[in-house]
Amino acid sequence: MTFVLAVIALVILGSAAVAMSLRNLIHSALLLIASWFGIAAFYLWAGAEFVAFAQVLVYVGAISMVVLFAVLLTRRSRADLAVAPDALNRIVSALLAGGAVLGLLAYAVLTTRLEVTPSPTPTIKVRELGVALMGPHTAALLVIGVLLTVALLGAVVVASTNYPGKKEDAP
Repeated sequence: MTFVLAVIALVILGSAAVAMSLRNLIHSALLLIASWFGIAAFYLWAGAEFVAFAQVLVYVGAISMVVLFAVLLTRRSRADLAVAPDALNRIVSALLAGGAVLGLLAYAVLTTRLEVTPSPTPTIKVRELGVALMGPHTAALLVIGVLLTVALLGAVVVASTNYPGKKEDAP
């Protein structure tokens, strides 16, 4: 393992771990963006420049903005932020589930034996990939764009709806 890969892994895992531990959703979303940048750096390190560019464009650019808008447009009252009485049970359950998943992953990694057979490297250029995406798959890209736009507009409508009976929403 090289030093650069270790730094990239530290950035990815460190920012993701800190994002999970913070209570401020805005700071967590920003650290999630840092984690996505780390994944793009890993793709660059691995020699997949187009995938790194797509990672930055899609996740860092688009998905992070959707997450930030969703966080900013949803309002939570102070009663929702109070710690639930069963918080200790949730923490213990989460730790047990995380430990079980970690144990399963460790077992799978330690018992796997890889036999690598050399295969020819596919040679596809970025231009050919773009032509394939904008040729027969144009309709799928447009449908995904419309679906994401409708989902964001739906989040705005749900977040801006004033429900009768909530005193903090009254002018």
